[in-house]
Amino acid sequence: MNVRTPRACAAAVLRPRSVALAAAWLAASVPVLADQAASTLVAQNLRAPSMADVVVTATRTAQPLSDLVADVSIVDRETIERSGATGLADVLSRLPGVEMARNGGPGSNTSLFIRGAETRFTAVYIDGVRVDSQSTGGASWQSIPLAMIERIEVLRGPAAAIYGSDALGGVVQVFTRRGEGGFAPFVQLGAGSHRTAKAEAGFTGTQGTWDYALGVARETSQGFNARPIAGQNPDKDGYRSTAAHLRGGVQLSAAHRLEGTLLTNDMNSGYDASPARDDRSLHRLHALGLHWLAQWDTGFKTRLSVTEGRDRYETTPSPYLTETTVRSYLLHNEWRRGPHQWTVALERREDHLTNRPIDRSRSQDALALGYGLHSGPHTLQLQWRHDADSEFGGQNTGSVAYGYRITPQWRATAAAGTAFRAPTLYQRFSEYGVASLRPEQARNLELGLRYAQGDSTFSVTAYRNRVSDLISFVGAGTCASTFGCYANTARAQYEGITLAGSHRFGAVRVHGSLDWQNPRDLATGKQLARRAQERLVLGADTRWAGWTWGAEWQASGRRFDNSANTQVLGGYGVVHLTAGTRIAQDVTLQARVDNVGDKAYQLARTYATAGRTFYVGLKWAPQ
Repeated sequence: MNVRTPRACAAAVLRPRSVALAAAWLAASVPVLADQAASTLVAQNLRAPSMADVVVTATRTAQPLSDLVADVSIVDRETIERSGATGLADVLSRLPGVEMARNGGPGSNTSLFIRGAETRFTAVYIDGVRVDSQSTGGASWQSIPLAMIERIEVLRGPAAAIYGSDALGGVVQVFTRRGEGGFAPFVQLGAGSHRTAKAEAGFTGTQGTWDYALGVARETSQGFNARPIAGQNPDKDGYRSTAAHLRGGVQLSAAHRLEGTLLTNDMNSGYDASPARDDRSLHRLHALGLHWLAQWDTGFKTRLSVTEGRDRYETTPSPYLTETTVRSYLLHNEWRRGPHQWTVALERREDHLTNRPIDRSRSQDALALGYGLHSGPHTLQLQWRHDADSEFGGQNTGSVAYGYRITPQWRATAAAGTAFRAPTLYQRFSEYGVASLRPEQARNLELGLRYAQGDSTFSVTAYRNRVSDLISFVGAGTCASTFGCYANTARAQYEGITLAGSHRFGAVRVHGSLDWQNPRDLATGKQLARRAQERLVLGADTRWAGWTWGAEWQASGRRFDNSANTQVLGGYGVVHLTAGTRIAQDVTLQARVDNVGDKAYQLARTYATAGRTFYVGLKWAPQ
C-alpha cells in the first residue's frame, strides 16, 4: 500500500462521510517561547540572560530556534493554562505529527503516537530525568502532572544517536518551574464538568546565589462511565491526583552551579474491568535529579547529572503491581569555537523491573559524539553513539542533518538517522516473554522546507521511518504462556507529510497543522491500530473587549482498533472554545468549553469520551 498523494488524501478527507479536513494555511503550534527552567543551559554565570528562541532537546545543547535542523515544537505555560487541558497528552495531541489514544477519561491508560510510531518509541524526560516503564514500555502519560509543567519541547523523528534506546519516533522533554527574580507566589483554582476541581499553589524566586521553586497541586473528578457497554460496571470512573514539585539551584561560583529537582505524583483513577467491582488503578511517579554545571571558559562547558525516575502501577481489587526504576548518570562536555561545536558524552542507564515473579535488572553504557557547524547559510549536525547493553552487546546509531538558508525567510533541511529500542524486561522475562528477543531497529529519512517572517510561519516536512524486528504479541510459542508470546515478527513503516503554519490577519492569529500519514504493517499492508491517515488541528485567537478569545477545531480520519483492520473507529471533528481576561490587577480568569457540539466518538473501541465539558479557572499571581 503506497502513501496517498496530497490530492488523493484531500479528496478522501473532504468526503461527507469522512472528517471534513480542509486548510490552506495550517499551523505549527511552534510559539517562540522560553524555558527559564532548562537545567542544561549554562551561559553568563551559568544562566542564559534570555532563553527566548532557545531549544535544548534537539542536540542536548542550547541552540537558537532559528538554527534548528530538527523538527521541534515548543509549548509554554501560558499556552498550557489557556488550553484548560486536563492532561499532558491532551496538550501534545494538538501539535503537528502527534496523535493520542485513551481508554476512557484523563486518568486512564493513554498512548501517544509521534509520526505514527508506537508510544514506547518516544523517550520522555522531566527536567533531564528519564521516565519509562519496563512493563508496558514507554512513559505513563496520564501520571505526568500538567500543573507542574512550565515548558515542553517535542522533537519529532529518531534521536537514538543522542539519547540511546527508545527514541525511535521522537523525544518529549518537560521542564518544571524555576525561580527567577523576586519572591513570586501564585494560587490557581478551577472547576468544571463531571465535578472536576483543581487547586494549585506555590512560589518561585531567588535569594542571593540561590533560586527556588515549590508547587503543590490537587485535582479530582467524578468522571463518567468509561466503558458504557453490556457486562461492564456502569459506575462513573473518576480520578484523584496529588502532585508536588521542588526545584532549586545555587551559584557556587562564577563558573559552577548546582541544581536539584524533585517531582512526584499520585494518581488514583477508576476503570472498568468487571461487571460490579469498583476497579481502581493506582499510579505513582517520581522524578529526582541532581545536576552540576561548569563553564570553564566562554566556549567549554561540562554537565554532570545523576537522576532517577520511578514508575509504580497497581490495580485493586484485582491484585497487580509493577514498578520500574531508571537510574542515569551523564557526563556531557561541549566545546564551541567560532562556527564549530563538538560534544562528547558518557552515559550509563540502569533499568530495574519488579513485577512478580520478575525481579530483573539491566544496564547500558554509552559513548556519544557530536559535531555541529553553523556557517553562513549552512547548518550541519553529525551525531554518533555506541551503547553497550549488558544483555545484547553493542548497538551503534548515527544521524546526519543539514540545513540551508535559501533566503533570510526560507530554509531547506534534510536528515537521516538510525535508532533502536531494547526489549523491555517484561517482554523478555514475564510468562509471555522470550529471553532471546532482539532490539527493534529503525532507519529514518526526512526532508523539510520552512518559512518564517514576522508573525507568519510555514513548514512542510516529509518523512519515512522503517522499523525492523518489531516486537509484537503473537500466538503460543517458546514462552511459558499458552495464550501467546512476544516475538520479533513484524516490520512497520511510518511515512507521511506534515504541513504547519501560522499567520496574523489584523487582530486575528490563525494557526494549525495537517498530517497525511500512512502508518502500516509491512508484512500485511494493514494500517496500524488507533492511528489515522489524516489529522487536522486548526485554530484562531484574538483579543477583543479586554478578553482573549480562541477557537480550535480538531479532526481525525478513520482509524482501526485492531491490527486486522476489522474494528473501525470512525472519523470525528470536535470544536473547542476558550476565553480569558484579567478581572483584577493580580487575578486572571480562564474559561474553556471542549467538544462544543457534544460529539460522540471513540479513541479506543468500546471506550467513551467525555462529550461537551466546561471549565473555569482563576489564577492569583502578584505582578
